[in-house]
Amino acid sequence: MNRKPGEGVASVPVRRIRGSEISDQTDIIVVEEPLLIRLRWPEGDVAVAVTMRTPGNDRELAIGFLFAEGVIASGADITTVDATVSEEGSQVTVELAHAPIEGSLDQERNFYMTSSCGVCGKASIEAIHTQAEFATVDDTWQINAEMLVKLPEQMSVKQTLFAGTGSIHAAATFDAAGLRGEVFEDVGRHNAVDKLLGNAFLHHALPARDCGLLVSGRASFELVQKAYMAGCPMLVAVGAPSSLAIELAWEANMTLLGFLRDGRFNVYAGQQRVVDLP
Repeated sequence: MNRKPGEGVASVPVRRIRGSEISDQTDIIVVEEPLLIRLRWPEGDVAVAVTMRTPGNDRELAIGFLFAEGVIASGADITTVDATVSEEGSQVTVELAHAPIEGSLDQERNFYMTSSCGVCGKASIEAIHTQAEFATVDDTWQINAEMLVKLPEQMSVKQTLFAGTGSIHAAATFDAAGLRGEVFEDVGRHNAVDKLLGNAFLHHALPARDCGLLVSGRASFELVQKAYMAGCPMLVAVGAPSSLAIELAWEANMTLLGFLRDGRFNVYAGQQRVVDLP
């Protein structure tokens, strides 16, 4: 395998079979590697989580994860964020000005992350619920249905890693004018969202009450939870939502859309924010 440290893609030899034709070529693949997220504060030092992620935007990923899990709430909580890559692996160390928010590191919240599912292995269903720092917006934020169906194509144009590999998730924000800002990519869809939220956190762009969140895969409970923690009124997924994702959207008065592709979509919650339906 040929790759440079910190890069999100690598090249590997591959034998391609196309019917009776066999050829030896080079393929471009997405890199998946572990990242350790560590917290330090005047009285403590703890390894919080390990996530299998695609290298790139590691600082944003760590901050987005800590924010979405209720460990930090504002920029005043953070002193420094240091990302390092060594022979031992990749690590992001977040220095806090004080101890983490009370209860955020309880043993009930067992932070083990994989690229496929995000944060897994919670000790109980109750442990997956976190206290939102921002209240969800009211019904005044709306978007035109005609603009919604244009979003997947707008995002695909900006997916640089997907264009080369075809095997990576993406997350982006949008408003009434369409996609806005950077598209964040990762082999894990939860990681892509954490990178986006971490970037918004570091740029003092939270709460995200004036935009929706678009994800390339399905809509799980935890993706709705991350949008809710950020104060975002709408989550739109190219794939299907889960039952628990729909229930949380109902409870939080959020809008949840699924199967946004080929000029169509389903509204599972919060239809009042989608206007000019056919």
